[in-house]
Amino acid sequence: MSGPSGTSSSRLKIVPEKLSYEIDSWSSHSASYHPKNIAVNKPQDQSSRWSSGSNNQMQHITIKLDKLSIVHTITFGKYHKVHVCNLKEFKVFGGLSSNNMIELLHSGLRNDSEPETFSLKHKANDVVFPCQYIKIVPLLAWGANFNFSIWYVELRGICQPEIVETAHRDYINYRENEVIRLCMKHFRQRAHRETFESLQKRTRMQLEDPLLTELHNQLVVHRNFTMAEELIRQAVDRNLFQDYISECMYRPIWKKITPSNTDDETPCMRGGHQMAIDPDSGKVYLFGGWDGSRDLSDFWAFDQDSRRWQCISLDTRRQGGPGPRSCHKICFDPKAKQLYTLGRYVDPDSRPNVNLESDFWKFDVINATWTRLSVNTGVEGGPELIYDHQMVVDSDTQVLYVFGGRTIGPDPNQIVYSGLYAYSILQHQWRLIRTDTSQPEHSIQLKSRIGHSMLLNPRTRELYIFAGQRNKDYLSDFYVYEIDTDTVHEISRDYSKQGGPDAGFTQRATIDSDLGEFFVLSGLMREKNTTQETVKNSFWVYNIRKDRWTRVYQNENTGSAYWNSMADKEPCPRFAHQLVYDPKRKCQFLFGGNPGEMGNPNLRLDDFWELWLVRPSPQDVLRRAKFQIRRQKFREMCAMGDPLNALKFLQSDVSEVVDHEDEEEGQRFRELTQYLFKWKAGGVGSSSSGVAGGKSFAAADDDNYRSRTELYEKLLEYFPDSMREPKDNLVDLVHMG
Repeated sequence: MSGPSGTSSSRLKIVPEKLSYEIDSWSSHSASYHPKNIAVNKPQDQSSRWSSGSNNQMQHITIKLDKLSIVHTITFGKYHKVHVCNLKEFKVFGGLSSNNMIELLHSGLRNDSEPETFSLKHKANDVVFPCQYIKIVPLLAWGANFNFSIWYVELRGICQPEIVETAHRDYINYRENEVIRLCMKHFRQRAHRETFESLQKRTRMQLEDPLLTELHNQLVVHRNFTMAEELIRQAVDRNLFQDYISECMYRPIWKKITPSNTDDETPCMRGGHQMAIDPDSGKVYLFGGWDGSRDLSDFWAFDQDSRRWQCISLDTRRQGGPGPRSCHKICFDPKAKQLYTLGRYVDPDSRPNVNLESDFWKFDVINATWTRLSVNTGVEGGPELIYDHQMVVDSDTQVLYVFGGRTIGPDPNQIVYSGLYAYSILQHQWRLIRTDTSQPEHSIQLKSRIGHSMLLNPRTRELYIFAGQRNKDYLSDFYVYEIDTDTVHEISRDYSKQGGPDAGFTQRATIDSDLGEFFVLSGLMREKNTTQETVKNSFWVYNIRKDRWTRVYQNENTGSAYWNSMADKEPCPRFAHQLVYDPKRKCQFLFGGNPGEMGNPNLRLDDFWELWLVRPSPQDVLRRAKFQIRRQKFREMCAMGDPLNALKFLQSDVSEVVDHEDEEEGQRFRELTQYLFKWKAGGVGSSSSGVAGGKSFAAADDDNYRSRTELYEKLLEYFPDSMREPKDNLVDLVHMG
């Protein structure tokens, strides 16, 4: 599946409609039931399905759409009860012809009776593509060695001719242009300059950005290494290396914060507390929590500049604010300078004697005053009293979103999950968007949960919802809710199978919408294929545009002796902690939590940490590029029989752009000395022999052209894809066999 959109306008804002189709072909001629049955939804009819004649992965159904369409979703209906032949795993392909398709989806169905809707990939390389054919390939049934059954298939998308024809034309033009650019790249790689220039002139197409064309001319054609370095410096001035830098691995640096408070007035040990940050001032706010024996109602602010904690209130009730609580949520509105809090946990044994109304509060930072917005949101169209939910505020529209959490009622054995709500700050009005039992027809189902993560991307106006716990299941799914279109997209059913974290509960997540990334610090996790709960230190980053998880680090060590030795170096594993992110200073802040010690269940933490994630700077990239360019120049100096000047160049010019503390880079630098001895004195530099190291100068020049071409293509890695020649090579498209 593709990741969340890069801009809110990148998806078509037209409601998809049901698409008509016919069965084009199927692979199992010995099928028990005819595939045409899948066009009719009869969940009570055992025979209303397509059932394959075998269970190997050669089975498939190909659907031909009545009209060329942009296909957005596929819905699978099911039998009215669980069935061993349901598809546990399948793939969906699509294309303009039945013999040339691309993968649109790889997922699986739950073994229940509920229909399931999946988003289909309909965009690649920022180009929307239509389909005429859809192919469904079963891979695995829920029952071992059972044949596959598909009960009902519904496709929804865009089939309006004016939209589809435009997309089709743009798609065809894109592919044709890419073919021409691949040819141009091939001819230039092989030094067929006349053919390259003729094709470029005839088609009036550019292979790449003019800056890169000039870099190729100076570096590869004219062997002007000095000018090549100057062009790389110009690229730094134009800030062109940010895409590359964003792809580099982070290096994590934990620093334990020792507050400068002289009065020892700092927050005590706790878990289940809440934190929020003012991105303008950098102040970190902390409210409430559980200290191992009681709920807290203290309220604090940490100033990054002074490195001090300020106690705003030891008991917020004394300032007319909320009472003690844990497992609540707070969020900060940077425009209005308001902090909101909702929810709290109530122990089951205490519920008969405790007020279970859902109070809702606002703190005005400027005036340092509390306002109770609601005595009970449950009677005002908002959520009942909930805990372990998530809450974010859209500062631009002044709307607050609340999702999930478990509802607290008088019966502790009754499990009720809360839905997705929106609260208009200006109108003081709640709106229910979704619940488990009330979701739009033909939409992807967004099931509620607790201990999950929810992040707001203000640039794309999307909510990212993932992980958590539902019933006894730890989750590793990922959904995007488009606010403006009221649409849910399933990004992943199980991201742990796609290189992401294990299923998690009480993990903490933060987002940097400028970088297009969000970050996840683990909490309670469940190992794959086990029921074993663990608490481990792992930190992940998710690239929103590229739909890619990367693990920044993971520490597998256990035992109090080890973590005591690391007390000032790295935070120990924990859950029920809190993490906030300063998007201006690019720093994460972690406080407290539950270390999960078996012999001390009431132990909570009061350590305070900052986490810096370091990537190369543009100047680092410039230095690396210079090293590669000068390394090439040194090799060619050796090849042309000038070992003395080559040695001087190595010791001065090359050495000055090497990071000698980097073991790998230092090794590559030391290995260059071998080129000083590669070329035999008898043949090198001799005009009468016309050879270099046993090769003619023409052959040596061909070798240098190829190596400079390879260097040029390595330098391209620093530049955005939109500026570069195609990544593929023409010869790789030729299939043998």
